[in-house]
Amino acid sequence: MFQTFDSAGDPAVGKPRVALLRKWLEANGLDGFIVPRADEHQGEYVADRSARLKWLTGFSGSAGVAIVLRDRAFIFVDGRYTLQVRNEVDLDIFAVESLVDNPPAVWLKDNLGKGARLGFDPWLHTISEVKALQASADKTGAVLVPLDRNPIDIIWKDQPAAPVTPVELHPIGFAGELAKDKLARLATAIAKEGATHAVLTDPSSIAWAFNIRGGDVPHTPLALGFAILAADGSHQLLMDKRKFSRQVAAYLTQLADLHEPGEFEAAIVALAKSGAKIALDPVLAADRLRMLVEDNGGTVVAAPDPARIPRATKNQAEIAGSRAAHRRDGAAVAKLLCWLERQKPGSLDEIAVVTKLEEVRRQTGEETQMPLRDVSFDTISGAGPNGAIMHYRVSRATSRKLQAGELFLLDSGAQYQDGTTDITRTVPIGQPSEEMRERFTLVLKGMIGISTLRFPAGTRGSEIDAVARMALWKHGCDFAHGTGHGVGSYLAVHEGPQRIARTGTEKLLEGMMLSNEPGYYKEGSYGIRIENLILVTPADQIEGGDIAMHGFETLTLAPIDKRLVRTDLLNRDELHWLDAYHARVLAEIGPMLDGETLAWLEKAAAPLPHDAKI
Repeated sequence: MFQTFDSAGDPAVGKPRVALLRKWLEANGLDGFIVPRADEHQGEYVADRSARLKWLTGFSGSAGVAIVLRDRAFIFVDGRYTLQVRNEVDLDIFAVESLVDNPPAVWLKDNLGKGARLGFDPWLHTISEVKALQASADKTGAVLVPLDRNPIDIIWKDQPAAPVTPVELHPIGFAGELAKDKLARLATAIAKEGATHAVLTDPSSIAWAFNIRGGDVPHTPLALGFAILAADGSHQLLMDKRKFSRQVAAYLTQLADLHEPGEFEAAIVALAKSGAKIALDPVLAADRLRMLVEDNGGTVVAAPDPARIPRATKNQAEIAGSRAAHRRDGAAVAKLLCWLERQKPGSLDEIAVVTKLEEVRRQTGEETQMPLRDVSFDTISGAGPNGAIMHYRVSRATSRKLQAGELFLLDSGAQYQDGTTDITRTVPIGQPSEEMRERFTLVLKGMIGISTLRFPAGTRGSEIDAVARMALWKHGCDFAHGTGHGVGSYLAVHEGPQRIARTGTEKLLEGMMLSNEPGYYKEGSYGIRIENLILVTPADQIEGGDIAMHGFETLTLAPIDKRLVRTDLLNRDELHWLDAYHARVLAEIGPMLDGETLAWLEKAAAPLPHDAKI
C-alpha cells in the first residue's frame, strides 16, 4: 500500500501544462484561473480523475490551491507541505504562498486589479469559499467568473475516467442501525430546519446514511455520489449504477430512487422550479448548487449537513467494533515496536518501517479473520529532523536512516470493517538526550491531562485544548496543530465536525470519537507526538459533586515508550494512569501475542518506579 510521492521530473508537468492553460485563458478572455485540490465533494482524498492540481503542478499533498495568471503562477500550501511542495513543483514557474497566512481570498486583494477576470469552477469551491473570494474581488474591482466547464478537463487529454469501484453493504452488526431508520431521522431533521430537501455532498454522510461503503478514493471506503433527501421521505441517490451489484441495487431501491450522477443538476433544477426549500451546508456544498437553486426560483436554506452529528455520535455497535479494531491494531503495533527495538541503529530507513508495519497489520488481520482493508492515511514515518515536520510524508528522495541518538516518530492508522484507527508513537533510537526525555514527558503530561479530563455537558473542543498544552507552556513550548480530530467508523480518519483545537466550536457529545495527540517539534532536530484515540463517555456523577460530567475512554492499546519518560516530572496521578494504561494494554492485547513479542510487551508494560514528589 505504500506509495511514493516523489516528483518524477516529468517534463510534461509544470511549464508546458501551464502554457496550455494560459493559451485557453487568453482565448476565453480570462486573466487567471483557480485550481484547488478538491473535487465536487470537498473530501480529504480525491479520485485520480479529480487530481487536477497534481496534474498541473506536480504537487500531491492533501491541501493546496494554484492560481495561474497570464504572466505569473502561484501555489498555496500549509505548513505540512513546505518541504514537499519544493520537491514536487517547478519553482521557476510557481511562487509558493501560505494557505494559512495568505490564502487566496486575502492574496486576491493585493494581486488582482480592477477589471481582472478570474475564472473558477463552481463545483470545486464551497459556498463559503466563493463568498470570501467574492468579497475580496468586490474590494479591488476584480471579477470572479464561474465557468460551465473546467479548463483543466479540456486540456487534460488523458484524464482518467471516473471511478466505478463496487459498492458494498455495511452489515447491520457493524452499522448498528438500519438505513431506513437513519433516513427517517434525517427527514425529521430536514423538516425542523424549515427545508423540504437537503443535499448530501459528503460521501461519508451518504455512506453512513445508506449503510454502504465503497472504494473510489484512497484510504477512505467511500462511494462517490450525491443524495437529495426529502422531508417527506422521497429520497434520491445519484451514483453511477455500474457500482451496484444486483443485490446492492435491490437494497438501495428500497431506500431511494436511483439516478445517474449526470442527472444531478437537472434534479436540483426541477426541485428549485417547484419552489423547494433546499438545505445546503455552506462549508461543504459546492457553490454551483447554490447557483442552480437560486437561478431557478428555489430557496437555499443554509444549514449543516444533517448527517454530520448523527454520524459523529457513534452507537453501541460502532463503539464495540472500534474497541475490537483497536485491540487488533494494538497487537500489530506491538509486533512492529518489538521488531524495531531489535534492529541495529542505521540499518533501517523510514520506508522500511512503513513496509513492515503494513505487513504486520495484514498478518494480524488475517490471523483474527478481520482483514486490513487499507491504511487510513499515508503513514508518517519521520526519523530525526524529518520527525519535526508535523505532517511529513516519506518519499524515496527524503527517506532517512534511523540513526543512534535520534527520535523516530511513527503516525499511522488502519481501516478495518469494524473500525478506523490512528496511532502515533515516538521511540528513541539508541540513547535519547535528556532534553528529548524532558520534552517527551511534557507531551505525555498533556496527553494524560486530556485522557483523565472530566467536563460538563456542552463543553466544546476549544475549551479543553489548553489542557494538552499546559505542561509545555510552563516550559515555554507549544505545538502548532490541533490536539485532536474526529474519527469515523470505518469511514474518514479525519472526520468533522468534532475536534479538540482552538477552533473546535462543536460540543463534545457522548459517543464522539477523537484523537488525543499533543506534540513537540524542534525544527531540524526531532519531533515528538503521542496519539491515542478517545471516546466521549456518558455523563455521570462524581462523588460529592453537583453535576454529571463526561469523560474520555481511551481506545488505542499500545505501549508508550518508557525510555523517554522522566518520572520525576510526573505526579502520582499521572504515574498511576500510565501504569494502569500499560496494565490494560497487556491484559487486552497480550493474549493475541506470543513468544518474543509477548515477552517484549510484558517488559514494555511493566510499572514504572514512582519517583513523583506530588
